Amino acid sequence: MKRDKGYDIKDRQLAEDGKRRIEWAKKDMPVLRSIGVRFAKEKPLKGVRIAACLHVTTETAALMQVLSAGGAAISLCASNPLSTQDETAASLVKNDGISVYAIKGEDRDTYYRHILSVLAFKPNITMDDGADLVSMVHTDKKEYLKDIVGGTEETTTGVIRLAVMGKKGVLQYPIIAVNEAKTKHLFDNRYGTGQSTIDGILRSTNRLMAGSCFVVAGYGWCGRGLSSRARGMGARVIVTEVDPLPALEAVMDGFTVMPMAEAARIGDIFCTVTGNIHVLRKEHFGRMKDGAIVCNSGHFNVEIDIPALEKMSKSVRTVRPFVDEYTLGNGRKIHVLGEGRLINLAAAEGHPANVMDMSFANQALSAEYMLGNYKRLAKDVHVVPEAIDREIARLKIAASGVKIDRLTPEQKKYLSSWEMGT
Repeated sequence: MKRDKGYDIKDRQLAEDGKRRIEWAKKDMPVLRSIGVRFAKEKPLKGVRIAACLHVTTETAALMQVLSAGGAAISLCASNPLSTQDETAASLVKNDGISVYAIKGEDRDTYYRHILSVLAFKPNITMDDGADLVSMVHTDKKEYLKDIVGGTEETTTGVIRLAVMGKKGVLQYPIIAVNEAKTKHLFDNRYGTGQSTIDGILRSTNRLMAGSCFVVAGYGWCGRGLSSRARGMGARVIVTEVDPLPALEAVMDGFTVMPMAEAARIGDIFCTVTGNIHVLRKEHFGRMKDGAIVCNSGHFNVEIDIPALEKMSKSVRTVRPFVDEYTLGNGRKIHVLGEGRLINLAAAEGHPANVMDMSFANQALSAEYMLGNYKRLAKDVHVVPEAIDREIARLKIAASGVKIDRLTPEQKKYLSSWEMGT
């Protein structure tokens, strides 16, 4: 597609399929739907330009529709070259009039060109999934900073990058760390990543999980969820960590914990979820079994040192969609899934809509909050206000048909006092 049309997608003719898929996702997003109803009436984002660098999925489309209903003008690009659902991108362009720059499988140059296209929109608010958009506007495109009043960040990886920027005093506008909301990371990271990562591995390999040795690198909330789901499917799970606290928690949760150098010898499937660089590297590849499967579910494709693996290999070939077979000098084969990118989005569909409902509710309400409060917020990373977090939880549990107790006046008095003891 020509970029002067205000979008760059694979094929507009995919729009009807995308529309049906978006409708299907929205059935499981009652909280976001309720916010959309209010936004349509109140128009809290009227006149605001939002630049979003997110995974272009059906759930993201539901968020874009809510922001648009709230009065915002939006320009969207992909936050990962392999995470775009082309039919979703087409539907947003054709049916919702939203500028989208995203094509599944786009090369690195196209990926960054799309980010530049979104920034050319001269946004007032940025929505990031990994902080590439924020990084670009703070380095190569500083001229756009003058229009930006604030932003949001969805991922653990992005929050880490932005926290460093804030600490060094280079962050030029306040950003709300959506990832740190309890209604985000306790559900999206744990249950969403856990299920969708297993889904991506199974779709790309069709391997039996039961009886396999599954190595999870990192025991944050994503690692917790992945470890639990793998064990639930009958795998023997090994966790590797660099932090003694989550390592201890993994032990208490019943998992085997050991260094990657040891796990490399016995693992059948390896998955990194750390947000760090070169978690799997040359010395580990050299110890792996013939036929080992290696993948990543962290945001960037840096956790697996693929350049090092390429240097060790005498040949590389694609044996299945999203499965590249590296043959080492000694004849052993290592299989890398999804080019080392997010396997849950490269080979599957990402997190289920039910958990993204809360994550994107946080995005929408954080954008609204930022507009009303950016003048008093420091140029740093901020947590989602507790009132927003609790309201999303209240809406979600109500939509689930679950009822809970309320504190009695006596209980409220007791919790607010210090005099009463035994």
